[in-house]
Amino acid sequence: QVQLVESGGGLVQPGGSLRLSCAASGRFFSINAMGWYRQAPGLQRELVATITTGGNTNYADSVKGRFTISRDNAKNTVYLQMNSLKPEDAAVYYCKLDGRRYYYSGRADYWGQGTQVTVSS
Repeated sequence: QVQLVESGGGLVQPGGSLRLSCAASGRFFSINAMGWYRQAPGLQRELVATITTGGNTNYADSVKGRFTISRDNAKNTVYLQMNSLKPEDAAVYYCKLDGRRYYYSGRADYWGQGTQVTVSS
């Protein structure tokens, strides 16, 4: 059974910081990348940041310079440090893992349940 558990969301004032964590449980033959996506009410889910096993990162333009994604491969955990938060960053943040459960299985995406981030004064 694969489970991704996010934590670290909450209420923060504009300009503040939060650190999200996502821990993946379950065995994987290989993990290609982990990442964060977000979805605000009435909008589509969008990419925030991703990081490969090798450490290559990709960020949405809207968060570059403010957010930092990192990863602990040994723990199958990904983090998102969010600084200088803006009201438009408010959303439910979802963790995603792109990997293969077994050597004979294809790549699949696994999603967490999401954690709410609210940015408001």
